[in-house]
Amino acid sequence: MAGTDSRRSDSAEVAGGDIAPAIILVDPQLAENIGTTARAMLNCGLTDLRLVRPRQDWPHEKAVAAASGADSVLEGAKVFDSTVEAIADLRYVLAATARGRDMNKSVLTPRAAGKKTRAFSCNGEPSGVLFGRERSGLVNDDVALADAVLTVPLNPAYRSLNIAQAVLLFAYEWFQTGSNLKGERLVRHGAKPATKEELLGFFTHLEEELDVGGFLRPPEKRPAMMRNIRNMFQRAELMDHEVRTLRGIISALTTSRDAGNKGRRAKKRKT
Repeated sequence: MAGTDSRRSDSAEVAGGDIAPAIILVDPQLAENIGTTARAMLNCGLTDLRLVRPRQDWPHEKAVAAASGADSVLEGAKVFDSTVEAIADLRYVLAATARGRDMNKSVLTPRAAGKKTRAFSCNGEPSGVLFGRERSGLVNDDVALADAVLTVPLNPAYRSLNIAQAVLLFAYEWFQTGSNLKGERLVRHGAKPATKEELLGFFTHLEEELDVGGFLRPPEKRPAMMRNIRNMFQRAELMDHEVRTLRGIISALTTSRDAGNKGRRAKKRKT
């Protein structure tokens, strides 16, 4: 799924202007995984990529190819000889791991981790997340350096994420804590919501024609039937042009009905 806006900044300011968490890859084996991680990061406004002892020479052309345009993250990536050096300037560190460790540490989901690191970001304090080797993850000594553990709750029968997927799950949750977008929004394309006057006019028109057609029977159920019909259309959050379309449909149907009735009456008179 592609959709890059070249007018937007590459920096973490797209997520609110706070200090974005660092992503630290410990002993990454494949350059392609570093590239896909950079792509996942930049989608969510993260740009601070740190590499601890990458196996392949750095920088690497395969990482650039896999990054799909997230070159700024790769160009700014820093290489360290140890995990201790990579996290030295950070105030708060999470260790991403799927395995239980014999350590007394808080365990956070990506959503909780996103909120926690956002709080540090808002206070101007740097944070970061450690991600381990592709095959074996982080060693216990690396986990021991962290303040808390990040674990993704997944299907117990199969929990297998590549590094970029794991990074994206955390990065997305962090980004959402600083996003102004609502969970659901209506894209109107210039249309205006129908006013109450327009809706009430439509309801009156519909009610009149339903009466003529004999739909609102028996009489004692008529009020409840109309309330249900009104509620149904009000839940739809109709646009003004949609109300006009519905009234046009009613008019077309009733015109056809009236023409048919006239034809039948004329036929009866002839016979």
